[in-house]
Amino acid sequence: MILTTTETISGKDLETIGLVKGSTIQSKNIGRDIMSGFKTIVGGELKSYTDMMNEARALATKRMVEEATALGADAVVCLRYASAAVMQGAAEIKAYGTAVKFK
Repeated sequence: MILTTTETISGKDLETIGLVKGSTIQSKNIGRDIMSGFKTIVGGELKSYTDMMNEARALATKRMVEEATALGADAVVCLRYASAAVMQGAAEIKAYGTAVKFK
C-alpha cells in the first residue's frame, strides 16, 4: 500500500474510491503521568508521551490501511493526521486520506 501526502502519485493514473480513516484514543498509566508531571517543572521532552503518540499514530495508520485494503485500494493519497486531547493524559489520533486504485 502506497501512502502519500500528495494528491498524485508520479506515473500513475488514479481512480478515487473514497475517504478512509483510522483512529485510536490512548493514555499512559498514572505512574508515568505523575513522572511526566514532575518533568514539566524542569522542562524537556516527555518521552513517555512521545512514545504514546508514536504508537497511536502507527495504530491509526494501520486501521486506515486496513479500511483502504478492504475497499480494494492500491494507495492512499492526501494522507493527514489530526490529534485532540480527550482528557488529561489521553489523546485521540486520527489518520485519514483518499483511497485510490491505479487505472
